[in-house]
Amino acid sequence: MTQQAQQQTKIDFTTSIKIGAKDKDKITALGWFLLLIPATTFGLGCWQVKRKIWKEQLIKDLHKQLHTAPVNLPEDLSVLSEMEYRLVKLRGYFLHDKEMRMGPRSLIRPDGVETQGGLFSQRDSGNGYLIVTPFKLADRDDIVLVNRGWVSRKHVDPQMRAPGQIKEEVELTAVVRKGENRPQFTPDHKDGQVYLYRDLPRMCADTNAAAVFLDAVYDPKAVQNSPVGGQTRVTLHNDHLSYLITWFSLSAATSYLWYRQIVRRIPF
Repeated sequence: MTQQAQQQTKIDFTTSIKIGAKDKDKITALGWFLLLIPATTFGLGCWQVKRKIWKEQLIKDLHKQLHTAPVNLPEDLSVLSEMEYRLVKLRGYFLHDKEMRMGPRSLIRPDGVETQGGLFSQRDSGNGYLIVTPFKLADRDDIVLVNRGWVSRKHVDPQMRAPGQIKEEVELTAVVRKGENRPQFTPDHKDGQVYLYRDLPRMCADTNAAAVFLDAVYDPKAVQNSPVGGQTRVTLHNDHLSYLITWFSLSAATSYLWYRQIVRRIPF
């Protein structure tokens, strides 16, 4: 057999199927499935944008509610559980012998500015306590809890603000509040008179009051050194900005990885 014939009968065993360039660039089913990761995180980011807008509007509505006309305290006190941040009017007298403290807390001034005070600012003039006093209603036998307001540390002792310990029947305007769950890492209350948060079940058990907590509004005619009302904080957490940044960042990172690995097929 000639050399030319041997060259003609030579067989290439490297592959039996020819793969075109288009087949090599084709995205597999797994590749399309992995695209769900950046798409899902992008969708979650959009959802957090909507949640952020909703939460900001809700906070605005609650602040606006604090300035609406007050209504009379309902006969059925259980209705108040659906009236948080609503203004109510009530008449009665304080039971000062069962007074409690809650704090330490910083002062919210009448103009809405909060002073810098807290647990570690012992010498700060803005540091003090909220005075919570049982309030016997005039038109019924019920007792509710009223946060009369903020006092400085040097006026925590009732004797230091004796003129403000009103014994006569008074009419109040107050904001309906709910109890609080124990915050994480918060220690137990110091004793039966000092509370770290609105522990409504325990406060009511210690004072025989109904499960009703009210924040007295600011009274410009209050006696000097008496508790400063208007200490209502609209406590709604709004962490949606950090959430949406997280989701959009994950979407951008995984989109880049998907394009690099699946589309461009560039190894690391």
